[in-house]
Amino acid sequence: MSEQTIRVEPMGQPAHEDADSLFESFHWLYAFCREHLFRDDTEQIAASLWPDSPPPRQTHLLEIGCGPGFYSRQLAARFEQLRVTGIDRAPGQLNRACKRAQDQRLDNCSFEKADVLSLKWPRSAFHAVVASRLFTILPEREQALAEMYRVLHKGGRCFIAEPRSLLRAAVPLHAMWLLARFIGFCRESPGSYREPRRVAIMSHSEFGALIASQPWRSVRYWHDAWYQYAICEKEFDPPKHETV
Repeated sequence: MSEQTIRVEPMGQPAHEDADSLFESFHWLYAFCREHLFRDDTEQIAASLWPDSPPPRQTHLLEIGCGPGFYSRQLAARFEQLRVTGIDRAPGQLNRACKRAQDQRLDNCSFEKADVLSLKWPRSAFHAVVASRLFTILPEREQALAEMYRVLHKGGRCFIAEPRSLLRAAVPLHAMWLLARFIGFCRESPGSYREPRRVAIMSHSEFGALIASQPWRSVRYWHDAWYQYAICEKEFDPPKHETV
């Protein structure tokens, strides 16, 4: 396998630009939560994105906010014909993701530093997009979803999963804030870290309104006690009318 690299791309301006990130300072703690405490929705993702047949060869999938690359690696291992790109803003998370991909000998999986609010890719660059637990600490929800819609190929599908349980969703963020205080890394100013003190959980109506902010061809919703989901399909080009 060729050596995995992280390509650092220009990013949009984050809130508190000079502040550190909890997800970078304590990348190992978040990775532990992602790999051992969170639900594994790989089966739901695969069945939702490709319900009738496996993805065609050279299908390009983008995972937004990939963290340690859990779903990127799971899907790349499951479908060798996929090309998977995972993006995150924390280099520590991306380094961990690259190492895991190397250990698994995944040649079809790569990771880049990027910001969902300002993606570098052109329109219709990806055939599928996955975003899990993205909006709990991201206030610019509609802007992020608009970027996801923009880079999704016409007819492509976007899988979105968001927690419904405030307690469960808050565990990793609270754990990182507590650890920061305990070891003295947390300064007292409000902008010590980019992340907020609390997560934000969307109600069913808020989740639906967010999804509806983009002109999807079709949307299917479902939920259980802990998560709410949407599988969104992008509209094809409208038929061209012949001029008589």
